[in-house]
Amino acid sequence: MRFNLGTQIFVAFVLAIILGSVFGSKIDFLQPLGDLFLRLIKFVIAPLILSTLVVGVASMSDPKQLGRIGIKTIVYYLATTAIAIIIGLSVAFLINPGTGVNISTEESSIPEAAVAEPQSAIDTFLNIVPTNPFEALATGNILQIIFFALFIGIAITMIGEKAAPVLSFFEGFAEIMYKITGIIMRVAPFGILGLMAPVVGEYGLSVLLPLLKVVLAVYIACIVHALIVYSIAVKTMGKLSPITFFKGIFPAALVAFSTASSAGTLPVTIKNTTENLGVPKRIASFVLPLGATINMDGTAIYQGVAVVFIAQFFDLQLTFMQLLTVVLTTVLASIGTAGVPGAGMIMLAMVLNSVNMPLEGIALIAGIDRVLDMMRTSVNIVGDASAAVIVAGSEREIKPIEPTVN
Repeated sequence: MRFNLGTQIFVAFVLAIILGSVFGSKIDFLQPLGDLFLRLIKFVIAPLILSTLVVGVASMSDPKQLGRIGIKTIVYYLATTAIAIIIGLSVAFLINPGTGVNISTEESSIPEAAVAEPQSAIDTFLNIVPTNPFEALATGNILQIIFFALFIGIAITMIGEKAAPVLSFFEGFAEIMYKITGIIMRVAPFGILGLMAPVVGEYGLSVLLPLLKVVLAVYIACIVHALIVYSIAVKTMGKLSPITFFKGIFPAALVAFSTASSAGTLPVTIKNTTENLGVPKRIASFVLPLGATINMDGTAIYQGVAVVFIAQFFDLQLTFMQLLTVVLTTVLASIGTAGVPGAGMIMLAMVLNSVNMPLEGIALIAGIDRVLDMMRTSVNIVGDASAAVIVAGSEREIKPIEPTVN
C-alpha cells in the first residue's frame, strides 16, 4: 500500500522522535539529509516568489481588484497578529511561566543576531525598496523580492498587450518552479527525518523541564489561536469547513514545524492551499508570499509569552501602557521580520527595547527557542493559508473540491 505524502511526513516525524530519544546525539549522522532538504527548499524560494507573485499580480487585469485583494490581505494579517499577541499575553498571565524559575543568565548565551541594533520603523520601510533587485534575488531578501515582483506585475498590467510576452515568460517560469517544488517534496519525508532526529537527540525531554511552563504557554496559545481564530475566519469569511481547512493544510503545517521556516515552507503552503483548499493560484501566489514575510501570528504569541516570562523572572511589573506598546510594536515589527528560523529573536529584542526591559532576558529562553520556533512557525503558515481562503472566498473564487492530503 502506497502512503500519501502527508502520511509519509508524519511517519518520518514520529520516527525521528523515536530515533532521537533512543540514540541521543549519536543520531546526528542523519543531519546531512535535513541539510540537503533545506538547501533544496531554499534554492527554490527566490525564483518561486518572483515568478508566482508577478503572475499573481499581472493576472489581476483590474487594478481595483488588485488593490481590493491587497487591502483585504494586509488588514487580515495585521488584525490576526494583534489578536495573537493578546492571546499570548493572556495565556502567559494565566500560566505565569516566569515564577519559580531558577536559571543563570551566565550559563546561556544570547545569539549574536538577537543583540543587533534593532532598525527603526523608517529604516525598515526604506529597506523594502531594493537598490539592486538582482542583489535581492541573490541574497534572498524576501521583502525586496516581493517589492520587485509587485512592480513588475503592476507594470505588466498597466502596459497591456505589449507586455504579453513578458507575462507569458513568467507564467511558464512559474509552472517550472511548481514542477521543481513537486520534485523536491518527494524527498520531504527524508528531510524531515534528518531535521528532527538530531534536534530531539541534542535536546531530549529533560532539557525542557526547567522551562516547561514557557513551552506549554506558547503551545497552548498557538493551539487556541489556530482552533478559534482561524476556524471562525475560514468558516464565516471563507465559507469553508474548518475540518476541511486543517486537513488540507496539515502537510505544510508539519513541514513548518520541522523546518521552523515560513519562507522555507512556502512551496508546500502554495501546493496545499491550491490543491487541497481550492484557492486559485493567482490569489495564492499573491497572498502567501506576502504572508510568509508579514504574517507572524505564531511569533506574536511567542513575543507575548516571552515578555511576561522575562518580566516575571526579573520581578518587573508590566503596566497597561507597556502591554499596549508590546502589542503595537509586535504588529508593526511583524511587517519586517523574515520568515526564517530564529527571526523571532530579533523581533523579541525590538519588543523588549520598546518597553525598556533587559535584553539579557533573551538568554533565558535561547536554549529552547528552536522548540518554540517550530510551533509558532506552524501557526504562521496556517494563518497564511487562512488568509488565502478568506480572500478567495470573499472574491467568490474558491473551488469546492474535496481535499487530498498529499
